Amino acid sequence: MFSTSSQRKFWTFNDESELAQLREKHNLEFIAKHGAHVDEYQRYNVFLSPEEERLLLKQYELHLKEFCKRFSPPMPKGVVGTAFHYFKRFYLYNSTMDFHPKEILATCVYLSCKVEEFNVSIGQFVANIKGDRDKASDIILNNELLLMQQLNYHLTIHNPFRPVEGFLIDIKTRCSLANPERLRGGIDEFLEKVFLTDGCLLYAPSQIALAAVLHAASKEQENLDSYVTEMLFRDAGPDKLAILIEAVRKIRSLVKMVESPAKERVRIIDKKLDRCRNEENNPDSEIYKRRMREALDEDDLVYTGQTRMSLDTSGVTQVLSPSAS
Repeated sequence: MFSTSSQRKFWTFNDESELAQLREKHNLEFIAKHGAHVDEYQRYNVFLSPEEERLLLKQYELHLKEFCKRFSPPMPKGVVGTAFHYFKRFYLYNSTMDFHPKEILATCVYLSCKVEEFNVSIGQFVANIKGDRDKASDIILNNELLLMQQLNYHLTIHNPFRPVEGFLIDIKTRCSLANPERLRGGIDEFLEKVFLTDGCLLYAPSQIALAAVLHAASKEQENLDSYVTEMLFRDAGPDKLAILIEAVRKIRSLVKMVESPAKERVRIIDKKLDRCRNEENNPDSEIYKRRMREALDEDDLVYTGQTRMSLDTSGVTQVLSPSAS
């Protein structure tokens, strides 16, 4: 159950300011570690600011969504939701300058396939990625343990999809709403957008699910307020009901504010990242290759060339291997 889960205990935060502080902390830690040689006043000309990191991650979240949508065989919703959780969690405690999001993104999706028991082999998985698929496999498998470590091995995710089904069954049973199935389109649209926000780090899956149902009902010009207050939470005290209503309001507000970052701004940030990223974690850098050679015999190296591969997302080619464009 969510109430006793690691998700509730370790990965559900009080508010957006707490998330912002964590992200800023790890941004500053990276700059302090790697920017000792840079004048303090010039550091944000060389390194990414917290705001730039957030914009970049918002763009890569869109790529994650499109990659999952285009995946073959078709990917269950639970896999997509879990991948978003992993991606967001990872970058609460790591900077994009340390680990490039185009590599972590693919690893998050691959790990979520395993955890959600969506059985695809690494070969089937990288068949969805353009370019050097052997190299793609190597990058993903090399990052898999790192990802699990950074998630503290808290891999079970409670997504809002199951609570949605519970609400729909209850509405069919106890509510006079005609044809509740017509809400599904609005619910799916809402949940797709909610993963582009920090909602899954701030609210319970059941709260997100209820917000989706109420949003879909309002789109159908239906009002479920009496169902919520008189049936669903009839025995809840006024304080608990007020907390729930405020949570639903905030979740819907987050979704309303979803917008794509300006492509030109993201392109500039991406170029900046290529110049300031940690070369020790760059599979195309000599430092990284040397470190791999120290860990493995020369004959065991899978790749050393400069062939690149990319995620086939929404018509925008994003290089997964992190060499500069």
